Amino acid sequence: MKWIKIKLTTTTEAEDLVTAILDEMGIEGVQIDDKIQLSEEDKKRMFIDILPELPPDDGEADLTFYVDCDTDIEELKECILTNLEPYGEEYNLGKLTFEVSDTEDKDWINNWKQFFKPFRADEGIVIKPTWTDISELPDHDDNDIIIEIDPGTAFGTGAHETTKLCIKALKKYLKNDDKLLDVGCGSGILSIVGMKLGAQAAFGIDVDDNASRTSVENALINDIPAEYLCDNGDGSFCHLLKSNCNNGSILNEDSSKNDANSRNTDDNCRIMDANSTNVIPIIYNTIRFYTGNVLEDNDICNKTGFDRFDVVVANILADIIIPLSDIVSKYMRKGALFISSGIINTKENAVREALLKNDFEIVEVIHMNDWVAFVARK
Repeated sequence: MKWIKIKLTTTTEAEDLVTAILDEMGIEGVQIDDKIQLSEEDKKRMFIDILPELPPDDGEADLTFYVDCDTDIEELKECILTNLEPYGEEYNLGKLTFEVSDTEDKDWINNWKQFFKPFRADEGIVIKPTWTDISELPDHDDNDIIIEIDPGTAFGTGAHETTKLCIKALKKYLKNDDKLLDVGCGSGILSIVGMKLGAQAAFGIDVDDNASRTSVENALINDIPAEYLCDNGDGSFCHLLKSNCNNGSILNEDSSKNDANSRNTDDNCRIMDANSTNVIPIIYNTIRFYTGNVLEDNDICNKTGFDRFDVVVANILADIIIPLSDIVSKYMRKGALFISSGIINTKENAVREALLKNDFEIVEVIHMNDWVAFVARK
């Protein structure tokens, strides 16, 4: 099916008014393009290192929307102008010109998948989209660790240099039976890689609830028991998604997988033990994903638990890594490693200074094109 694309040019002053009128006419999903400069609050919400460069604001705004191909366009334009006419004295409506074109009906949400193919993230580690076949990777080896991923709308296919840097560091430094904390887990790919490389258990946390839920699904695809922990609002969590967690064992903080103090219980699969410390128990061979912000939410910090992780990995941004380096050591055991990536090379020195200021020993700095990862020891 074809759609008709209409671009209506108005002013930034009137863009909200025009959008509201279009909505009342049954036209939804309006795209607004203007040149209003970004505020500091906007920049913080965008979570990107390289901000878009906007031309000077000329006061114009383009509103783009789509209608059925059998729509009478002249009648529609006349209707829009008629509905706007009463506001002509109150608002500067601008040009009110229309640009009309045809467009194909496409599955925009899933169209990108045709470009996401299996690839080698590092020697011995292959990332494979769930909808592809491993045969699409010519140099596939039977000994490869294969990670299947469907990121959905969460961040993280594993193809970006920053993720590859983290995978390279995890492969080099993660030891069997390490406990892993993945801050900003995205699609869960680093937690999953960590478990495949021998981690004893993992926690994954993200500010985006959709990412936490997507991560569980990706872990289950890779036959790794996983749970999504939903905050009940009373200091406890409930488990909304789980797989094989009744085969797991709650671990003491110093236990290994063979520790006699570890115990099996079906209760592990239902509601966490809301004890006095409110710390989420670590379950052997399981990733527990939840939503929160360790930089702003003390309750989440306490639930995550202190002095318990052997490796913390954070593939975020330099502007998040810097404040994170001030608090992340409290989650880490003595001698634990902090792997940080998502750092554009222009901010390498700023991250280095933050790590050193917060008493980390920098073990290794890894570069890939314009991106940098740090491995630092508590």
